[in-house]
Amino acid sequence: MDTRKHSVAQRAISAEAVATALQAAVAHAAMLGIRVNVALTDGAGVLAGFLRMPGAFLHSVDIAIDKAYTAASFGLPTAQWMSILAQDEALRIGLTERPRLVVLGGGLPIREGGVLIGGIGVSGGSAEQDEQCARAGLVALGLPV
Repeated sequence: MDTRKHSVAQRAISAEAVATALQAAVAHAAMLGIRVNVALTDGAGVLAGFLRMPGAFLHSVDIAIDKAYTAASFGLPTAQWMSILAQDEALRIGLTERPRLVVLGGGLPIREGGVLIGGIGVSGGSAEQDEQCARAGLVALGLPV
């Protein structure tokens, strides 16, 4: 008899996948000639891995972590938030007061088979460069961007 009445199965990103995505994002940043911080969270937004390139901006450490958290917690790329907030004043006022919400590009949700398993956040370059690096992490995993 199945006694599981009050729980559900969850999928989580593996430690190996975290390491692969972090390394790929950093490699892409090196190719672009920038220094970045890269963070990866599980589907609940809990930090699963972090990598800082030597010389990357110190303030970008928390920004990268919060980009990954934002992407995982809403399941949306962080770059989409500016257009979403522009359409709804109440949402803009309310959400921008929330700690850890980042509306700058560079954070992407990580999905496998349609299931949200994490978020990746990059900070240190322009918003476009940060997102390119985050995309490189997903591509290295063979996951949709």
